[in-house]
Amino acid sequence: MGHRTEVRRRAADRHDRTLKGKDVMTMNSQVTVIGLGNMGSAIARTFLDRGYRTTVWNRTASKAEPLAAAGASVAETAADAVAASPLVVICLLDSPAVEAVQETIADAVAGRALVNVTSGSPAQARINADWAHAQGATYIDGGLMGDPPYMGTPTMMLSFSGDPDAWKAQRSTLEALGTVAYYGEDPGLAGVEFLAQVAVGYEFLIGLLHAFDLVRAEGVDVAAFAERVAGTIGGYAPLVNAFGTAVASGEYGPDLGSLDVQAALMDDLISHRETLGVDAVRMREVKRLMDRRIADGHGDQGFSSLFEVLGEERAE
Repeated sequence: MGHRTEVRRRAADRHDRTLKGKDVMTMNSQVTVIGLGNMGSAIARTFLDRGYRTTVWNRTASKAEPLAAAGASVAETAADAVAASPLVVICLLDSPAVEAVQETIADAVAGRALVNVTSGSPAQARINADWAHAQGATYIDGGLMGDPPYMGTPTMMLSFSGDPDAWKAQRSTLEALGTVAYYGEDPGLAGVEFLAQVAVGYEFLIGLLHAFDLVRAEGVDVAAFAERVAGTIGGYAPLVNAFGTAVASGEYGPDLGSLDVQAALMDDLISHRETLGVDAVRMREVKRLMDRRIADGHGDQGFSSLFEVLGEERAE
């Protein structure tokens, strides 16, 4: 008997055993977690803590030992792990790791709901969804915003997109992991949300570090400056909403003041940094965008209108 036939047989046997003597609620309380890094282990432990019958698998088997001690069933192969539960959560290092696992579970996924929370691009999520559908499975893509210790708390933010029926069926289970949001049937939308949210954080934080470099170069107490920034940063929330409204409508008021006035300030910001030998790449980029927008006759508009220049340059 070939390997694929054997996998199908084991999957069918497990499925039959699951149905016999069990109601729908019991069946839905079974979940498999593939990938037991820090995040995957936190997911599996959260399911165990919530009373789910949890099966786990990891390429390095020793990582499953703490979860086995906590009551998880450890599968010998990824295919066995998939066959054990109607819901399979995949949490691996990257997309190539997911692809490698897909090769081993193709014959076991039919009828399963696959939830992939591995970081990846929206395009990769759509490819994964096509693969799952071709195998007879449903697919939900997800993004995790939070650290492993926060898994299972409202602080852990999870974005999902993909098969709407599968989402409806699995939502209550996925809510055990944290605060969830569903962005639509397109499986790439969760990735869009995740990558954009993370990008906002990195853009802000690298700018913050450059500002710290600036104030330290001037002999200012960085910790005290950081405390002052923390006290004012909440004021940006209304501005974020205002910018989003302006970009969506294409109507740009003089937020932060007109570009004509702001452009002059940029010269001071650039000169200050360059005098101290502090990186000024971002400030020069902002000034270049402002100068182009002003040259196009929009000097009376505000900072949010630079979005139009970004679109123009992308099209060039």
